[in-house]
Amino acid sequence: MTFAEIKQRLDLYEKLMRLDKPIGTLLLLWPTFWALWLATNGQPHWMLVWIFAFGTLLMRSAGCVINDYADRDFDPHVERTRDRPLAARTVSTREALTLATVLMFCAFLLVLPIFRDVWWLTLIAVFLAASYPFTKRFFALPQAYLGVAFGFGIPMAFAAATGEVGRLGWTLLLANVFWALAYDTEYAMVDRDDDLKIGIRTAAITFGRFDVLAVMLCYAAMLGILAVVGWQLQYGVLYFAGLAAAAALAGYHYTLIRDRSRDGCFAAFRHNNWFGAAIFAGIAAELNLRPWLAQ
Repeated sequence: MTFAEIKQRLDLYEKLMRLDKPIGTLLLLWPTFWALWLATNGQPHWMLVWIFAFGTLLMRSAGCVINDYADRDFDPHVERTRDRPLAARTVSTREALTLATVLMFCAFLLVLPIFRDVWWLTLIAVFLAASYPFTKRFFALPQAYLGVAFGFGIPMAFAAATGEVGRLGWTLLLANVFWALAYDTEYAMVDRDDDLKIGIRTAAITFGRFDVLAVMLCYAAMLGILAVVGWQLQYGVLYFAGLAAAAALAGYHYTLIRDRSRDGCFAAFRHNNWFGAAIFAGIAAELNLRPWLAQ
């Protein structure tokens, strides 16, 4: 195989792993960082930060490969996905499964230095990532399942940092489910017409004409849960300023999705990176800056 051919294969694998589209990795990373900072009172060990950041990239990449494998016969009929490597048959199913296996194995190797409590959680995370794409065949709200899969770094982070998940970890996971329902419904609204034709089930189809209302209610539920968390932990203005900024961003998303245009819905989905970042900024500021400001 020539250098040019090797480069071409690597380019196709990069596209299959969505390394050119980091938004998905960021949507996994922010909740994981929320958990790491909360579990360590704003002082996570640098090794944990590195392990979870790199592990998130590996698991998201593996999830994308498995998703495209599961949808390889559907994606050619969807405008946005017809050029994906498996849909276009430029990458074989054997190559894809091998790539996904290697990525998951590397992610598992990352957790070996961490406490044993994380190992069984890793197996659950792998199962969730591998099974999510198939839920679109039978589950009316696959985005809720995605919220568990995308948020499973939360219990793993708590277990790695403290040795247990605890009520706070599971509460954050619930908040993430509502967030995923919001942003992935926006994403599903982009493909609704194509999904109806090919028979895939999504939250955008299930919610129907109440889709915009459902998205906004999910944002509200997510922020409400985090507000209760902040109140129980006796956090101050910096934490709630992060939630307020996120709420303002959710309001902006409403202006993007209210007419249900493809471009607007996709822009709202991508903008959720800033939503997650705002919440993290509030958590980090509360835990790292408030003690300093109080001096």
